[in-house]
Amino acid sequence: MNLDKNKVVVGMSGGVDSSVAACILKKQGYNVIGVTMQVWPDIEEEYENSGGCCGLSAVDDARRVADQLQIPFYVMNFKDIFEKKVIQYFINDYKRGRTPNPCIACNKFIKFDELLRRANQLGAYYVATGHYAKIIYDIETHQYRIKKSKAAGKDQTYALYHFTQEQLAHTLMPLGDFETKDDVRKIASEMGFINAYKPDSQEICFVKNNDYGNFIEKNEPEAIEPGDFVDTAGRILGRHRGIVHYTIGQRKGLEIALGKRSYVTEIRPESNQVVLGENEDVFGIELMAEDVNFLYSQDFNKSIHVKAQIRYNAVASDAIVYPLEKNCIKVVFKNPQRAITPGQAVVFYQDDLLLGGGTITSKVR
Repeated sequence: MNLDKNKVVVGMSGGVDSSVAACILKKQGYNVIGVTMQVWPDIEEEYENSGGCCGLSAVDDARRVADQLQIPFYVMNFKDIFEKKVIQYFINDYKRGRTPNPCIACNKFIKFDELLRRANQLGAYYVATGHYAKIIYDIETHQYRIKKSKAAGKDQTYALYHFTQEQLAHTLMPLGDFETKDDVRKIASEMGFINAYKPDSQEICFVKNNDYGNFIEKNEPEAIEPGDFVDTAGRILGRHRGIVHYTIGQRKGLEIALGKRSYVTEIRPESNQVVLGENEDVFGIELMAEDVNFLYSQDFNKSIHVKAQIRYNAVASDAIVYPLEKNCIKVVFKNPQRAITPGQAVVFYQDDLLLGGGTITSKVR
């Protein structure tokens, strides 16, 4: 297939970041095509009215920006793959007692995999997004690398550890050199974009009001099975509403009175139990992870010192990564970490360079 290196498909969510990304690439001389990925189910009006990247209002905003930029714009149907790779994964992980990160799954399977295939079908060599991250080419190693965005408070590299070298070679992220979100909004305002001051989405795009328990109950009511709260010694403390309503470190919304502050320290899907303990019980210094991906061809068959981050807004901390069999690792932190949560990602850095990451399976006792 002959691909045009001057042609780029920009995933336009209707937000200001992807709009400015499209604007920048056009000014740089690229032949830009705007695409919004339709992922919402036909029967769900709540998605259609959503203000996030799944709603029809997002399509309208993206189309208006594309019209202003005078670039082609398409809405592409991604509903089936989104249902399978993101929504069903999200539900299944909660049923397993995990706390999934659907944005990472969306990036991995939708934006930088399926969208890239669709872009190639249009003859485009590149896909581009409004992520705050930098993709660079290392001429010494002949490999692509991902570095943290200059806008430290907006950096999104945590959700990008899954990239392959082939995908990196065909991806552009033009916002990586911006130092603040205000700088991006300023460009949008100067261009007269309707979404210049559109608020950032703070919720999971397909979960209304961020009520994931209700979402799972609506889609798979059999997944909601009440069970026992137990303490760390296994003594029954009361009844819970179903393990999908809880996550590690949770204190609020437990709906149980124990005369003291209690925290979720473990979720046991095999016995349908939620373990409650003290705040100190939430901390851990070691974890196990699976489905590990390193972005670069290096010798990761031995332990390496890294900065490891265990959730999107967490601070990366000193740790050592030990390789295990079957694409698994053990991570040992220098200092205890709060709420090591199965289902979340653990991501590794050296300085501002993203090395890779994996999915947390357990906190080592």
